[in-house]
Amino acid sequence: MKKWMYLIFPGVMLAGFIVVYLSHKEASEAKERAHVAQVAKDKAVADEKKKVAETKAREDAKKRQEERDAEDKKKEEDKAARQAADDKKVRDQTAEYAAKATAAEKQVTASQSELDRLRKEKDTLNRETFEMAKQVELSRIARRNAELEIQRMTEMVARRASESAMTRPPAVMAAPAPAK
Repeated sequence: MKKWMYLIFPGVMLAGFIVVYLSHKEASEAKERAHVAQVAKDKAVADEKKKVAETKAREDAKKRQEERDAEDKKKEEDKAARQAADDKKVRDQTAEYAAKATAAEKQVTASQSELDRLRKEKDTLNRETFEMAKQVELSRIARRNAELEIQRMTEMVARRASESAMTRPPAVMAAPAPAK
């Protein structure tokens, strides 16, 4: 009998466990079904909230994108307007400086022609001055030659006059004896 005890006690305990297990199994399944239903309900609520949030997020994203597009368009327009203003300013300044350059070029041309005229005039005056100085020098040379000629002629006349008999005092001659 001792051998059977090893089988009877575990068998009785197994039968007790099965009775307790089966009685709690239905309650456990009901609880599990309620839990699954609650989870499904929570999931449906969460999905609905998620859909609402996604819809709202899409609308907000679309609104923000439209605002960004409008802002970008405004920035592009402002940039284009600034670029056009800068281009106009550059064109105006280019035209102004081109006009100044043309005026300066005309002034340079006029100054160059005036400079050429003045150089020619200076050359002419230098030639005239040189010719006049040459004439003055030739006049001085002619005067000096004339003075030298006058001196030579004077010397020659003086020498001839001194050699001439007319200019010598008569030699004292012995006076003729008086006639007696």
